[in-house]
Amino acid sequence: MTTTRPPRSRPRPAHSLVTVVGFLVAVEFASGVLQGFYTPIFSQIADHLSITDADVNWFEAAQLIVSALCVPLLARLADLVGHKKVLLISTAVTALGSWILVLAPSFTTFLIGWALQGAYVVWLPIEVAIIYRRTAGTGRQGVLTRRAAGVLVGALELSVIIGAVTSGALVESWSMPALLSLPAIVVTACLLLIWWGIEDLPGTSTGGIDWRGYALITASLGLVMTGLIAVRLDGPGSPVPWLFITAGLLVLVPFVRHSASIEDPVVDVRLLATPAQWPVQLTAFLFGMSVLGAQIPLSTFAQTEPSEVGYGLGAEASFVSLLVAGYVIAMAVGAFTLPLTSRWFGARGALILGCLLVALGYGLFLPFHDSTAQTLANMMVAGIGSGALVAALPAAAASAAPPERTGFATGMTNAIKTVGGAIASSIFAIALASTGSLGEPDAGHAPLSGYLTVWAVCSVSALVAAACLLLAPKHVFERADEVEDVLPAV
Repeated sequence: MTTTRPPRSRPRPAHSLVTVVGFLVAVEFASGVLQGFYTPIFSQIADHLSITDADVNWFEAAQLIVSALCVPLLARLADLVGHKKVLLISTAVTALGSWILVLAPSFTTFLIGWALQGAYVVWLPIEVAIIYRRTAGTGRQGVLTRRAAGVLVGALELSVIIGAVTSGALVESWSMPALLSLPAIVVTACLLLIWWGIEDLPGTSTGGIDWRGYALITASLGLVMTGLIAVRLDGPGSPVPWLFITAGLLVLVPFVRHSASIEDPVVDVRLLATPAQWPVQLTAFLFGMSVLGAQIPLSTFAQTEPSEVGYGLGAEASFVSLLVAGYVIAMAVGAFTLPLTSRWFGARGALILGCLLVALGYGLFLPFHDSTAQTLANMMVAGIGSGALVAALPAAAASAAPPERTGFATGMTNAIKTVGGAIASSIFAIALASTGSLGEPDAGHAPLSGYLTVWAVCSVSALVAAACLLLAPKHVFERADEVEDVLPAV
């Protein structure tokens, strides 16, 4: 007599999703380490490479360029070959860049490694696309994606603090190569976790890669970014930066025409122009101006000695790190509470609330910037809104895109946010430079009017973003507006 075993039951989707999100949290932990680890030790890195502190600005410029250029290509590749494969590729490139930093003998080599690290910018949108696809057919795709994104961003922001505290604590006792090896080890371990823990599903899109379109958008972004860097170095009075910027904008004309004429462009301008997408993507651009462009001005303002120039907090660098930690914690709160705010106000309402909090936080700087308590309170308000937006924007873009273009739509929120941050960074640099150029940082202190300009731009851009979201069709967010209990979500 033979007996047959009862068929093994498959795990519930919620359990499987928990596992997937758990592995993706490890990826965002690595991302947070990269974003927080180096900031407290830039001066020591400059000493290690025998360069000036001003030369460190080139690292930021190189990484922003690479980040802005790689996202459209990798997002399109994810739709073609599968999201896990692209996550592995981008993580491998980031690991390579991280190890180059450990071994770099010169400024140029270090700059190359730092630029390669910019590939990490595609991680979060690809992860959101993985979760969005994984939850298809559950009947609560929007809710699960949004809640999982909140968990990922919360883990990201907490790991930023861990990275910053670790490097600051060890920089005096460890050699620089040994210290720089820590993020490299974390990213390498992350590569193994992705390979082992994330299921490999085939791509959902057909066609190929639009290399002509990619060349045109690369030329456009490259020219514009070169122009913006030139503005930072030479000042707005020089004609050279404006020639670069104008040329970059003119290249967009053949790019748009080409992209609209083919079926599978690297940047789907037709999708971006739809009423469902452009408000979300424009919000990402405007949000990038504050979340990526305003951090250095906040740091320099806090360290300015009020007895010398009449404003500032006169804070030490160690105390500035605590202000940054407070801001990051606020972002984590905003990300973790996104499911709750979405439940109360709806998906679009949560996005608009995030924009309004960012606008309020930076707007409060205009009258209230004379004390540490005022500065910290302003940063906390803006941070809560920023954390919600970081988590919600990729999910909103996915909800507004067809299934075969979710990777592209979520990836573009990061790419466009990066471009917004780069443009704002250049505008803020001009506003803060007492001589009109950053080429001579010792020529004088930035005027208080420059800082007021920074905060006003951040506040107004967030208000414009909130207005843009009101123009989005209501049906775009209906899939994300389902009301469910928090506990069964993920």
